[in-house]
Amino acid sequence: MRRVLVTGASGFVGRGVMARLAGNGSGWVPVAGVRERRGLFGEEWALGPLEAFGGEVGLPGGLEAVVHLAARAHVLDEPEADPMEAFRRVNVEGTLRLARQAADSGVRRFLFVSSVGVNGNVSRRPFTERDAPVPQEPYAVSKYEAEVGLWDLAAKSGMEVVVIRPPLVYGPGAPGNFGSLLRWVDKGVPLPLGAVTENRRSLVALDNLVDLMVTCLEHPAAAGETFLVADGEDVSTAGLLRKVGDALERPARLVPVPVWMLRAGASALGKGEMARRLLGSLQVDASKAREVLAWTPPVSLDEGLRRAVGPLRR
Repeated sequence: MRRVLVTGASGFVGRGVMARLAGNGSGWVPVAGVRERRGLFGEEWALGPLEAFGGEVGLPGGLEAVVHLAARAHVLDEPEADPMEAFRRVNVEGTLRLARQAADSGVRRFLFVSSVGVNGNVSRRPFTERDAPVPQEPYAVSKYEAEVGLWDLAAKSGMEVVVIRPPLVYGPGAPGNFGSLLRWVDKGVPLPLGAVTENRRSLVALDNLVDLMVTCLEHPAAAGETFLVADGEDVSTAGLLRKVGDALERPARLVPVPVWMLRAGASALGKGEMARRLLGSLQVDASKAREVLAWTPPVSLDEGLRRAVGPLRR
């Protein structure tokens, strides 16, 4: 049995990874990397805050791999005077200290979950791994800088690095805007998004992302590669909400407000970022994972949405 450390184990994606790796027949013994032990997992390792990782804390012994999910993510009410510096302390400096210690400890493979934001915020055609990175926001910039540092460390140490850049991840208990949309549709709240039919967005079900991550832990051809990941079916915002309604077995109440009016209203209210996510396009081409790893998403978009709304139907 091979030991793998999963940082950010208590988060939305981390819990999915831990459950998959702890399953019978996975071949892995997952160690939950957490800020402090709370008895949520079979084996936990207290790493403390990532920005302060190092020194006497160290890593558990006998690790073959690390799955690095812990990060400073999007912050709605930013408390920091310099957000970019705050993101760098955690997502760049903390990540690279962790990776250097992993390399020094003999870890064979380091799997880093980055963000499609490294490619950009808006796509005019589906993003690929070959596109030049154009991160726009501090979070995405910090993820890209961490990627650059990891590739340099891999070249110097010989530790295998794999990078995955997911778009919006959804599933049961998903946080953020997606979770809010689910609840609004479930409650029958009228949403002014019925006219948002021309954009296209890629998403990835939690089960699909976790499946690719486990594949990347094991597949020899994954070493030294970056992969984009998606379900394989892109939808408009209005189309997504209708599919959510189908999964909930209740119609989504969509009001066809013109897109230009939505953009203007969002701008006036200082909600330009939310409008971009709801009204713009962000597509990814995940064919590289199919070609290099022979990987296909095990869950369709419709099935992923049915699983995502499960907690609301109980």
